Amino acid sequence: MQKIQDNRAWFLVLPVFVTVAFSAIIPLMTVVNYSVQDILGPDNRVFVGTEFFAGVLTDPDLHDALVRQIMFSAIILAIEIPLGIAVARALPVKGWRASLSLVVLALPLLIPWNVVGTIWQIFGRGDIGLAGYVVNALGIDYNYTADPLAAWVTVIVMDVWHWTPLVALLAYAGLRAIPDAYYQAAQIDGASAWAVFRYIQLPKLRGVLLIALLLRFMDSFMIYTEPFVLTGGGPGNSTTFLSQYLATLAVGQFDLGPAAAFSIVYFLIVLLFCFVFYTALQNVGRSRPAS
Repeated sequence: MQKIQDNRAWFLVLPVFVTVAFSAIIPLMTVVNYSVQDILGPDNRVFVGTEFFAGVLTDPDLHDALVRQIMFSAIILAIEIPLGIAVARALPVKGWRASLSLVVLALPLLIPWNVVGTIWQIFGRGDIGLAGYVVNALGIDYNYTADPLAAWVTVIVMDVWHWTPLVALLAYAGLRAIPDAYYQAAQIDGASAWAVFRYIQLPKLRGVLLIALLLRFMDSFMIYTEPFVLTGGGPGNSTTFLSQYLATLAVGQFDLGPAAAFSIVYFLIVLLFCFVFYTALQNVGRSRPAS
């Protein structure tokens, strides 16, 4: 007897499609419209084709911001992913200590982004900030408002403090999901702590680390509020990343056409990097060299 399919359940997801259409698709089409037309007035617009895209792609300020953005994301991922795994492995496994540790660890994630920037703006000042005072007391000339290197270090440390707990929580959940039978077998074989991590924990964490890597890459590649509040993109343009460059182009200069074209380029860059990361991590461990 042939089974009759009932497709009425699709009506249950119809509100989701409608919501996505209004919140994502329609704004995206508006951006596409602005990227290919020069809007001179309510009823006066000129089709310019790819002129705005060509201007954006040849902009040296965009190239500098892109290099800074890639460097920042690479440094953040290189620090936060290993550090998050190390913190997760060091946390208690069970009991009230585990619950307390998880609550304390999650506190930075609950702080709004603009408040994080304000906290570190005060914390890093040499006159009233604890960190700035201590660093200067050690004989190091530290001033994140005048020294580009100090500004970079401050932004990186701030982001590590803010977002490493997310990686640690994800890794902790992945570690707790590993069955005890694996550890019992490793104990019987006399495996070292490094061997347990290399051959049991790390392979089992691959899916969790993929999620953590993608989340942190997308967040770091679109960072705006924290460095804007902390340094305003300075000193000079040393901490002006792609999102700040876009905001300056759209809001500061009110160049809506180039800003729309850059928004699409920005979206494609993030999409490309995420696809590369996802494909690379999905293929890790699948292919084995022939013996």
